[in-house]
Amino acid sequence: MAEVLHIEDPADPRLADYRDLRDVELRKHLETEHGLFLAEGEKVVRRAVEAGFRPRSLLMAPRWVEGLQDVLDLTDAPCFVLDEALAEQVTGFHVHRGALASLERKPLPSVESVLADARSVLVLEDIVDHTNVGAIFRSGAALGFDAVLLSPRCADPLYRRAIKVGMGAVFTMPWTRLPDWHAALPSLSAAGFTTVALTLAEDARPIESAVAGVERLALVLGSEGPGLSPRWEESADRRAIIPMREGIDSLNVAAASAVACYIAVRR
Repeated sequence: MAEVLHIEDPADPRLADYRDLRDVELRKHLETEHGLFLAEGEKVVRRAVEAGFRPRSLLMAPRWVEGLQDVLDLTDAPCFVLDEALAEQVTGFHVHRGALASLERKPLPSVESVLADARSVLVLEDIVDHTNVGAIFRSGAALGFDAVLLSPRCADPLYRRAIKVGMGAVFTMPWTRLPDWHAALPSLSAAGFTTVALTLAEDARPIESAVAGVERLALVLGSEGPGLSPRWEESADRRAIIPMREGIDSLNVAAASAVACYIAVRR
């Protein structure tokens, strides 16, 4: 059971994991260096612990202690309790969801193990916005995809905002990073997947026909703005487009992923 500790000093060194949460670059450096990530909100914290991530500590306002008692019973990590004004001084923002947890990262699995039982996977190239990454994980999990693969430069799906937007889907959706960007799509094809890239290329066909008859599908999504790199666009087995009304050529990548996932899992 967690030890509940009431904190009155926002400078308490035991709160180091929770400082400066709005400084994205600083947090990415610190969290990678120390092998941790932050989860925010009662539901997300609970999902992280239930998924087997080990808490380093928890931080919450007094009114959340009782509601999260079942989570506290599952860990011996300290639970720091402080009023909301002090929590805001520590984190740099109003913790309106009431609870935070610092958790230990797990080693990333191999690509082979992530793909072993998968029939439908999402493949993300250089999507750098944490909100988009979180939303894509949520869409993929909700609509029946089995796994996510990320290029080396994709945003961290365990960053606090990505987790929050994805409602903790990253805790249950198998995922890992691709070690070889250049050969990523040919490697998936060799593993038995048909790679279908969402793109505005001239030979792209409506996604309904592009995924028709595909047994094992790897749906490929490109970065915000420029979309897929020429290498990935050209090395995909098929190119697909979501048909649009005249004057609008594309959707935000998170919205496009939801539409494409919905169509793809009904193939």
